[in-house]
Amino acid sequence: MLRYVNYDIVFQEIPGEVTLALNLSNCPNRCPGCHSPYLQNEVGDFLTEEVLSNLLVTYKGGITCICFMGGDVSPCEVQQLAEYLRREAPITLKVGWYSGRPQLPEDFDLQFFDYIKLGPYQQELGALKSRATNQRLYRIFDQKMIDITSCFWKKTAD
Repeated sequence: MLRYVNYDIVFQEIPGEVTLALNLSNCPNRCPGCHSPYLQNEVGDFLTEEVLSNLLVTYKGGITCICFMGGDVSPCEVQQLAEYLRREAPITLKVGWYSGRPQLPEDFDLQFFDYIKLGPYQQELGALKSRATNQRLYRIFDQKMIDITSCFWKKTAD
């Protein structure tokens, strides 16, 4: 079962959204230069539908998105929790998943997500705000993944 270590309200992970980011532990990716190495251990509390329900009540009206930060050890559980949110959360609440995987698992169902970030962190390429990054953030629309990574790149005058 997935475990979460902590959560926070963030404004930069998903463009234009006030996001409740849930930091999931037991990350199998072991990316060199990882900004949260403590998430590589299996620590924290179990992330259940009840926990999500309580968070929805607590932050009702204060967030526009919930994003699972990690969960690569069990993508099917991430998908199940996203499906639960689709059934139980207000229609306006978006759902995202930040994964360090290079691609989605073969049977992964996009219908429960609005955003998905893919790609292991490669320190020499940088994170999403770097134009050189290997990571990509996708907006899901009609079961298609639309790359919106450029939303993180600052415009510079020529």
